[in-house]
Amino acid sequence: MYKIVNKKLLNEAVVLVEVEAPFIAKKVLPGQFIIFRIDEQGERVPLTVADYDREKGTITLIVQMVGRSTKMLGAMEVGDALLDVVGPLGIPTHLEGLKNVCVIGGGVGCAIAYPQAKALHAMGAHVDMIAGFRSKDIVIIEDEMRAVADNLYVMTDDGTYGEKGFVTVKLQQLIDEGREYDAVIAIGPVPMMKFVSEVTRPKAIKTIVSLNPIMIDGTGMCGGCRVNVGGQIKFACVDGPDFDGHQVNFDELMKRNATNREQEQHDSEHCRLRGAYNA
Repeated sequence: MYKIVNKKLLNEAVVLVEVEAPFIAKKVLPGQFIIFRIDEQGERVPLTVADYDREKGTITLIVQMVGRSTKMLGAMEVGDALLDVVGPLGIPTHLEGLKNVCVIGGGVGCAIAYPQAKALHAMGAHVDMIAGFRSKDIVIIEDEMRAVADNLYVMTDDGTYGEKGFVTVKLQQLIDEGREYDAVIAIGPVPMMKFVSEVTRPKAIKTIVSLNPIMIDGTGMCGGCRVNVGGQIKFACVDGPDFDGHQVNFDELMKRNATNREQEQHDSEHCRLRGAYNA
């Protein structure tokens, strides 16, 4: 069992949970993920590790409560325990040798981009960070991101906070101003990562994206997380989750991610009704 030792609601749809997982905390690196199950009947849900504390033996997960299992996790309290937490899984992000990097997070993807920026900052790299949100009311972990970035640019679609516009607008502006990046790391919605990759393509700036396809076992055996990268089939759980953004077939990925949307909506409604019934 993996006990929840801290919980914080970041906005109405996103929750932070800190979980006791000493063996994972000892080994996990930025870019890697875990798979959790709440109970014996629960589905296996992959989540990238947002932070970790090797001394305390804890990992931090930042969860968008959109499906049945993530809503159930969000309803758990300090002292409750998860049945399974497996990891660390996936290949850590290759950060060695990077000196000047732009790290981009979109929405809850900022929670995944944060550990990359934190690690780069600790290595002495110059870090520009662009964080994009729909509006002010869903901004998360701003203080944490600001602490690990030389420059933090907060963008909102509606202009209610920071600068108005998409993250690609700010990235293009920085490139046009002469910023010479060794790499751009983009993590967030698939369309965002696609268009970030298009912004960096003309100047051949190395672009790393973290992919989130349908995933079940985390070992590559089920084949559910296959992605088309450079015309070759890769498995995000064992070959990734990081890939070259200029090589990813994003359109195919978006179609695959939509495969189970109807079932996910059905399960979410079932969870809501069950909660109302039990109240």
